[in-house]
Amino acid sequence: MCILSFAQETEYNIQKGYAAKGYDVVEYFNGKAREGKQQYAITYDSINYKFSSGENLYKFRKDPANYIPQYGGWCAYAMGTHGKKYIINPKTFEIKNGKLYLFYKAFFFNALTKWKHEGSEKLTIEGDEYWNQIISGK
Repeated sequence: MCILSFAQETEYNIQKGYAAKGYDVVEYFNGKAREGKQQYAITYDSINYKFSSGENLYKFRKDPANYIPQYGGWCAYAMGTHGKKYIINPKTFEIKNGKLYLFYKAFFFNALTKWKHEGSEKLTIEGDEYWNQIISGK
C-alpha cells in the first residue's frame, strides 16, 4: 500500500479537484487518455481520482501505487528540466518503465516532444531528484 506523506499530499497536482484533471489514470496504461466519471470516483491517500469504468476502479484499488502519476501529477518535462511544478494537459502522457508521466501541451509547445528530444532518461533522473527535494521540503 502506498502511503503519501503530508508533504506529498500538499504538493500533488489536483487541478479540477482530481489527480490528472479527472482523467482515468488506469486508462493511460491502455494507451488512452479518457476522462473519468463521477460514479467511479474515489479518494485514495487524500487525493481524488475518477475512472471511466468500474473495471478500472477495481484495478486501481488492487494496486494503486502502480497507477499514481509521477512527480505528483505535474508536468514531467518541467520537473526534469527545472524542478518546477507546472500544469498539464491530461491528453499528453507517456508510460515509461511502467510509470505514468504527464505533460503540458498548448498551442505550439508540446512538453512531451521536448522530453523525448532532450533525453527522457536523463530528465527522469533529474526529475526524480527535484521531486524528492520538493516532497522532503529541502
